[in-house]
Amino acid sequence: MTSAARTATEGRPVVGLDLGGTKIAAALLDADGTVLARHSRPTPARDGATAVLDALAAAAAEVDPGRTAAALGIAAAGVIDPRTGMVTSATDSIRGWAGTALGAGLADRTGYPVACDNDVRATAGPELAALRARPHPAGSGSLLFAAIGTGVGGAIAVDGRMLHGASGIAGHLGHLPSPEAAGLPCTCGATGHLEVIASGPGIAAHYERLTGAPVDRLETVAVRAAQGDADAVSAITTGAAAAGQVLGGLANAFGPDRVVVGGGVPRIGPLYEDALRAAFASELMGPLRGLVPRAPLLGHDAAVLGAAALTTTLPLHHPGALR
Repeated sequence: MTSAARTATEGRPVVGLDLGGTKIAAALLDADGTVLARHSRPTPARDGATAVLDALAAAAAEVDPGRTAAALGIAAAGVIDPRTGMVTSATDSIRGWAGTALGAGLADRTGYPVACDNDVRATAGPELAALRARPHPAGSGSLLFAAIGTGVGGAIAVDGRMLHGASGIAGHLGHLPSPEAAGLPCTCGATGHLEVIASGPGIAAHYERLTGAPVDRLETVAVRAAQGDADAVSAITTGAAAAGQVLGGLANAFGPDRVVVGGGVPRIGPLYEDALRAAFASELMGPLRGLVPRAPLLGHDAAVLGAAALTTTLPLHHPGALR
């Protein structure tokens, strides 16, 4: 925790915002993490970055009309550099999002000091805090966190410190190479990345390649797999095994105390989970055998809780920085 952040927020409520491609979730949280107020609204993703910043500010005002909060933390889609407050890279799920001055722009609109980070890293924050609270020889702990849904995101913490990397890009696990994805185009412009075989759309697209038949969504593939459709089973287990293989290799590289796999895709059932765990275990070096990927500790509040916690650990961007 930086001294400036500690001074700004100690004992006072904080606003937490979770920005996704379709929805903005906002909460006012007391110093002990109790949710005092909630609000959600659609993300005006097709209207551009200015409209999104305006909507975020409006959501913050809804949960803190009396302006009791000391600061605001935002967990946002895209590659976020928390030091500069910039969106350094993004897909087109939010039009014109790359290059947005998220920290300063939101601070100017709300009047709060603002801390910002990638949504998956922010969601992993409470997991890391729980790990730190356990007895540990180093007094901290290491975490490998994957979020597998529409895309594949992640977060890596080593010895109690969340890694951000150059331009805030650390943890983008979906853009690691995967043999199962060889030759398939990725949204980032490269080919052969994990996201295009292991994400929900990636699994659905693989099923279409196997059958030649269009499919509307991952859940349809899961239903067909449960009914014994061999191609559906293959599409799901291929995506799961690809994710497990990459996570196992990363575990060997970083030596985590805990591995967490969240997001919508793992919730489709044991077929996916079992294939991921088997592939993960097959990659592990001896000292890590017995390490098993787990579900997240927290539910739907994890992102806003993690966003609020950013205000105590990351640089704060203050109103007036754009002027």
